[in-house]
Amino acid sequence: MPGFYAAGEYDVAGFAVGSVKQVDVIDGTRITAGDAVVGLPSSGLHSNGFSLARAAVARAGVALTDAAPWAGAPPGLTLGAALLTPTTLYVDALKKMRAAVDVRGLVHVTGGGLPENVPRVLPPGLGVRVDTASWARPPLFAWIQAAGGVADAEMYRTFNMGVGMVVIVPAAQAGAAVAAGGKGAFLMGEVVTGDGVELV
Repeated sequence: MPGFYAAGEYDVAGFAVGSVKQVDVIDGTRITAGDAVVGLPSSGLHSNGFSLARAAVARAGVALTDAAPWAGAPPGLTLGAALLTPTTLYVDALKKMRAAVDVRGLVHVTGGGLPENVPRVLPPGLGVRVDTASWARPPLFAWIQAAGGVADAEMYRTFNMGVGMVVIVPAAQAGAAVAAGGKGAFLMGEVVTGDGVELV
């Protein structure tokens, strides 16, 4: 994490361990071509991409205490507060989705964005086609891209771009999955024969 830790500093991290019955494991093995890809919105950076975000802030010559520098930002919201918006937790939404539909794959979109995280859950020979027009990118990402002079490919490889969780379900259950996913859930693409993530 370049530029984040000063000499002599260290970090303390924690973790949790859980258990699941084998019959309830969601490992992606049942995913097939034609399945629907549903997105759940992120609340912001979700702890990933801060080196690039800080480079954009420095290049723009703004302070973290300045008002968020994009149109439509809530009054009183600073750039620093926008960058540090707490990560969305998806437990409740995913419980509702599992109760309503056949969840075949789950992807937490962290560092590496959609291109690096989604393929990890797909069986060999399958990829995902994502319609990037199916959701509105939060203005924070647009500002980082403009201020930092960052290419589209790098943005999608570094940030979640407004999608914090991806849920793969049978195509016939796409509508029910979106409804169960709660506020902001949307159909973002489909599973296709191939590999990787195609952004269209």
